[in-house]
Amino acid sequence: MTDYGHELQFGTFLTPQNADPQAPVELAVLTEDVGLDLVTFQDHPYQPSFLDTWTLLSYVAARTQRVHLSGNVLNVPMRPPAVLARAAASLDLLSGGRVELGLGAGAFWDAIEAMGVPRLTPGEAVDALDEAIDVIRALWDTDGRGPLRVDGDHHRLAGAKRGPAPAHDIGIWVGALKPRMLRLVGRKADGWLPSLAYLQPGDLGRGNATIDESAAGAGRDPREIRRLLNIGGRFTPTPGGGLDGPPEQWVDALTRYALEDGIGTFVLATDDPGTIRTFAEQVAPAVRDAVATERATSGTVAGPVRSAVALAKRADGIAYDTVPADVTAVEPGDRAYTALRSTYMRRGAPGVVLLPRTTPQVVDALGWAREQRGPLAVRSGGHGISGRSTNDGGVLLDVGALDEVTVVDEATRRVRLGAGATWGKVAATLAPRGWAISSGDYGGVGVGGLATTGGIGLLGRSYGLTIDHVVAYEVVTADGTVHVVDAQREPELFWGLRGAGGNLGIVTWVEIEAAEVPDVVFATMTFDASDPARLLERWGRTVQDAPRQLTSFLHLQAGSGGRQPLAQAMTVWADDDTTSAVAALEELLGAGPVLDQRATLTPYSGIVGPVAKAHDGGAPPVTRSGLLPTMTEAAAADLGRLLGSGEAMLLQLRATGGAGNDVAPDATAYAHRHQRFSATAFAGRGGRGGLDDAWDRLAHPHMDGLYLSFETDPRPARLLEAFPPLTLDRLRALKRTYDPDHVFDQNFPIDPRG
Repeated sequence: MTDYGHELQFGTFLTPQNADPQAPVELAVLTEDVGLDLVTFQDHPYQPSFLDTWTLLSYVAARTQRVHLSGNVLNVPMRPPAVLARAAASLDLLSGGRVELGLGAGAFWDAIEAMGVPRLTPGEAVDALDEAIDVIRALWDTDGRGPLRVDGDHHRLAGAKRGPAPAHDIGIWVGALKPRMLRLVGRKADGWLPSLAYLQPGDLGRGNATIDESAAGAGRDPREIRRLLNIGGRFTPTPGGGLDGPPEQWVDALTRYALEDGIGTFVLATDDPGTIRTFAEQVAPAVRDAVATERATSGTVAGPVRSAVALAKRADGIAYDTVPADVTAVEPGDRAYTALRSTYMRRGAPGVVLLPRTTPQVVDALGWAREQRGPLAVRSGGHGISGRSTNDGGVLLDVGALDEVTVVDEATRRVRLGAGATWGKVAATLAPRGWAISSGDYGGVGVGGLATTGGIGLLGRSYGLTIDHVVAYEVVTADGTVHVVDAQREPELFWGLRGAGGNLGIVTWVEIEAAEVPDVVFATMTFDASDPARLLERWGRTVQDAPRQLTSFLHLQAGSGGRQPLAQAMTVWADDDTTSAVAALEELLGAGPVLDQRATLTPYSGIVGPVAKAHDGGAPPVTRSGLLPTMTEAAAADLGRLLGSGEAMLLQLRATGGAGNDVAPDATAYAHRHQRFSATAFAGRGGRGGLDDAWDRLAHPHMDGLYLSFETDPRPARLLEAFPPLTLDRLRALKRTYDPDHVFDQNFPIDPRG
């Protein structure tokens, strides 16, 4: 008996006939509707009575939401593997990780040759499939660096670029019967996909033995390889031969195949809707129950098995096999790791990424993470400039799945935001009600980070900081306790979370009172920045003297490589009074030589809208940041010198003040309530020494305070600039109460010991 412990799956094997093109599509939709797991189609590109299988798979992907899709099996001689790799990864990304690859070496060679494809011998076809798998996996491996070169006899890559990476670990399943193909399955494939109709008694056992021996010889665990089986039969009232018979006969047979031959996926070949329904409703659940009962009795552990390659990438000091069962863990050897390892600015290499989906799972994940060696990073969106929501070799706890946006109270416009939601999603959700929350300038930023640090946004002078409108948090503190805090419940913790949240726990949701915001005027202006000091002074004075409806951000880029220095202003007039907006924007146009300008009336969601989150980072960013009380001639001159020094490639100024300065400095842990601008410089050269020197000499004397979200300098003095002495004393007291062991010690840590 061989039970590989795979979670059972059930699917359909459909004919892609084109006489009624929608018929196979409707059968695929039915497969999903009745609760099956997989839809597969034959692939015979030379058959004029069939739809093209890949086109059909793409169409079905758009008609379904849950079911996985595959060719059964794709004709590799007629589908170049480099193109197939990109097509599969693309459809996987578009479908949310629902594509698998069933591959075959080719059959019906007369028909294949008639389509212009050179004939291969059976041995050559196996070799070509072997090489094709290498090509496909190489193109998916976006962690690798440099162009790809594969020098095969049948398939070659001569400097191809990698990617895209699929959304999930696409399984490569091989249709195989003969020993040489079976050995290939053992060495390289993720699954074996034979058809029961072509098998003789004992073939499954012999095939498994060949695959297992080959896998062991390649250093693989045979359990890595899923065993699939195409089956066929009719449901009849009385027992018959094979699978022909009542559902009970099918259940008994499939249960034996699962427990004795290790079959984990059963794929039913039929184009009859009634057969599909009976299979889904009466056979699949009963087989699952019978197999689960037997496994419980025998002690068989069901679940995925990690490959030897994946196991070799595990970091020391992390007990991977003890991760809480309810928490998804992604390891360096997993396909999903590439999309999770990095932030917007920094390429990370965490030892494991934890993906809780609920608050109790956050509690479990945090408790486990505390027992592991290495740093602990917490991430909501991963956009932060500082790059501190990843690490190297430690645990990354990513709350991105906690992304619900829910209206709690229509009358007060109270909205509950999951910490993993992005502000683009929030803006889009609130737009139909005419509501908005001031929230930075980019839709990909996560709620958790911004709503606990401050929130300098494009509505800031009108509506204040994001944290100024927070009315409650749910937070998991270091000991695993869940707190719901507001002005009445644990008010001191509520105070600290508004400005220093990353030091005090893992926020899982935030409740904020949204504002009624009509359509706003959004303007972009591009200036010649050859005289940055003059531009900065004029822009700054205009903004700080403007009505509160106007908030403007200015980004200046140093000239290099023959390109002139440029600046772009992003400006919002926070109501739909276009006459007043035009008057204010005309003042702003006088800041410098205008190269381009445009303005539009738009909902706030048109400015901070949803964006795809795909972070692949890079070298750790080098920035310096500070808060400027007012734009003076001297400050503008020195900031201009900083941009011209060669040490800063980019200088960003964000208007603050206005409504944000109406709040008392001690009302929140963000105490900077008199400054009018945030200034940030990005290094133009490698290393931070040059920028630190230039910033400390030119910009720092004009600054008063610091907004941590834009800072990467790790020196302790930065913490003292971010939090004035009285604020820092209160925060240290909170740390002694809620995090005495200094668990949250990576993101500008406040040491409870002082």
